[in-house]
Amino acid sequence: MSGAHDVRLLDVFKGQPKAVWVTAFAAVIAFMGIGLVDPILLSIAEALHAGPEQVTLLFSSYLGVQVIAMLITGAFSARFGAKRTVVTGLVLIVLATIACAVAGSIGQLVALRAVWGLGNAFFIATALSVIVGAASGGQQAAVLLYEAALGIGLSTGPLLGALLGNISWRGPFAGTAVLMAIALILSAGFLPADDKDPSKRQRIRLLDPLRALGHGGLLRTAVGSAFYTAAFFIVLAWAPFVLEFGAIAVGLVFFGWGLCVAVAGVTLAPRLAARFGEAGGTVIAVLIYAVLLFAMAIGTKPVVVVAVILSGIASGLLNTLFTGTAMSISNAPRPVASAGYNFCRWLGGALAATLVGHVAEWLGSPHAPFAVAAVSCLVAAALLAVDLRKRRDPHQVPSEAALVGEEF
Repeated sequence: MSGAHDVRLLDVFKGQPKAVWVTAFAAVIAFMGIGLVDPILLSIAEALHAGPEQVTLLFSSYLGVQVIAMLITGAFSARFGAKRTVVTGLVLIVLATIACAVAGSIGQLVALRAVWGLGNAFFIATALSVIVGAASGGQQAAVLLYEAALGIGLSTGPLLGALLGNISWRGPFAGTAVLMAIALILSAGFLPADDKDPSKRQRIRLLDPLRALGHGGLLRTAVGSAFYTAAFFIVLAWAPFVLEFGAIAVGLVFFGWGLCVAVAGVTLAPRLAARFGEAGGTVIAVLIYAVLLFAMAIGTKPVVVVAVILSGIASGLLNTLFTGTAMSISNAPRPVASAGYNFCRWLGGALAATLVGHVAEWLGSPHAPFAVAAVSCLVAAALLAVDLRKRRDPHQVPSEAALVGEEF
């Protein structure tokens, strides 16, 4: 990624073909789904008579299915083509969000979020390659476009959830269904057709991503990322229950958080990587995240609000740098290494979202999950530090360092 920070963001947006804008728009809506339910967690719990440990399953079912699906999306795309994979994912998301809007129980909602996660896996795992293949300005420009879409989606998802959720908890799901349907129509109409000759596509076997984890450096990075992602989703899933704010207030908090994610991922991460290398920069960022999590664990509500918003800076850095480390540490092909890495990463998020409510109950404190998340970040830093001395050039930052899109 050396030199990536020299690409001016305004230049990135000039002269891009329709396929890039269509995919970027769809990516924004897809990333909205991660934080969409945050502001309405309390409303859903009240309306469907569910406890916190049930409501947080909306994250774990979504992520759990996405974890497994990440192992097959590469092989699916290699066999059927990128456009078919993207369209399949969008169709699943549209159907799932429509059904979520009319769900009658927490069990139905959790199951439908699982279908949503399946669609997201098909779409997100393929969208970056579509943008890279179609964008003008080279890979650096494509990556910045994708990171911009990720940041906009993460920031506007909670805001959309708050505004529509203030009317009804069903509103955010219905709104997302409409936007995703638009993205589906545009993708079907404007994305380039798939190559009709399957032999020209890269062959990826189902077990290749797991085999890639046999590399010690990649395995340590993937497991470290799993611990970080667990902390990430503890903040996302549990902060609304600690703050006990209304939908609008929670939405504004996570809107500020999402803006920090966007700015840090696009502008700060390349500079940090250029100064310390992607592995060294990741260790620094994850330690900063641990400090903010400890502040959430012991602070009052105003402290938690500030720490949550500022944690977006650390998350923006980590979303970029973790993948850069994973992509540069082994000799496995990038799609294969990414699939194995993402399997571990999202597994951490799924487990955290499932257990976070129980952790608060077991430890007898609503702030306890934040302390557990901070310890998880320290473990991640320790795993990454093992490889710092083994790097041939700690300041060498390959172009793959910014491939954050392959992990969300």
